[in-house]
Amino acid sequence: MSEDAVKKEADKAKEKVVKSDSEWRKQLSDMQYRVARKHATEPAFSGEYWDHKDEGVYTCVCCGTELFASDHKFDSGTGWPSYWTPIDPGNVETREDFSFFMRRTEVHCAACAAHLGHVFEDGPEPTGLRYCINSASLDFKKK
Repeated sequence: MSEDAVKKEADKAKEKVVKSDSEWRKQLSDMQYRVARKHATEPAFSGEYWDHKDEGVYTCVCCGTELFASDHKFDSGTGWPSYWTPIDPGNVETREDFSFFMRRTEVHCAACAAHLGHVFEDGPEPTGLRYCINSASLDFKKK
């Protein structure tokens, strides 16, 4: 693949996905909508992927962006899927979250701004990070 073709693919991957609220409501289940679009959190130990062991890639439920690989997943004991790194750091973005009288770092999809969860600095090596992600924000592509 030429250098220009590689750049075009990278630019395409960074395009923003924008939909109206009603379009998101039609596409997503009630729980997916509340979590991904309205920044809710699913109850611990309730989501589809918290104890999921298949090999593959976890993608954004809203736009399909590849977010986390199964080989970066670990059992944090929290009841939510946890990863020590995203597939590509450019596929996720963070911002400070001051809700619930706490200071946390929210993680969202860089392509569509879907709320994914939060990242904490108590994860395993090599990053020391724990991306604590809601199952409702994810789809899974089996390897």
